[in-house]
Amino acid sequence: MQNIIIIGATSAMAKEVAKLYATEKANLYLIARDTSKLDTIKQDLTVRGANTVHTAPFDANQFNSHPALIEQAFNALGRVDVLLVAHGSLPNQELCKTDSMKAIEELNTNGVSVISLLTHAAIKMEQQKSGNITVITSVAGDRGRQSNYVYGAAKGMVSTFLQGLDQRLSKSGVHILDIKPGFVDTPMTAEFDKSVLWAKPDKVAKIITNRIRKRSSLSYTPFFWFFIMKIIRFIPQFIFNKIKL
Repeated sequence: MQNIIIIGATSAMAKEVAKLYATEKANLYLIARDTSKLDTIKQDLTVRGANTVHTAPFDANQFNSHPALIEQAFNALGRVDVLLVAHGSLPNQELCKTDSMKAIEELNTNGVSVISLLTHAAIKMEQQKSGNITVITSVAGDRGRQSNYVYGAAKGMVSTFLQGLDQRLSKSGVHILDIKPGFVDTPMTAEFDKSVLWAKPDKVAKIITNRIRKRSSLSYTPFFWFFIMKIIRFIPQFIFNKIKL
């Protein structure tokens, strides 16, 4: 029976991951900002077969609350098999272009808060010498684009942090997984026009849980984004500057 912590548990992808673990009768500890949504999700996961479901509220940018939050989650579950970090926001890039405080807020939400939480959780995982840390970042972190470079900068920061964390925690038997989704059809992206490149949250959730189980290091989700981003990364800057992306 697995023990799972999910931070940002009300996000579309996180909810689908929780459903999959609930059918395996896992013990779940769900953390998110919206307590009413957490209560609804808890009821649903209990019906789906979860052994226990704990919930806790948090504000990602209240950094001083992070140590106690992680401590409580680990104390409630004992050994933690999987920690999934899935919280975040989709910034208004136009606003971030002119409002530095808004840009900093979004960098804190999507980047610094994740690093803060992982710093405390990594100590726990290192001590137990097992488990998995999975973080949902984004292909946007691979290259800064005019349409979302604040968001991309935050996600790129987390991905770089995870690379170093992986090298450190591999010596303790802890598996690190950086999940980089492309376009995912969620409430956060409801206003975007959809195409064949868009994935559904339940499909992404299955990819995530399969990679955790196999201790895979594959990040791009779905995998065809590896080829798309390889092309985007290697476009010369003078050409890239003429492209509207």
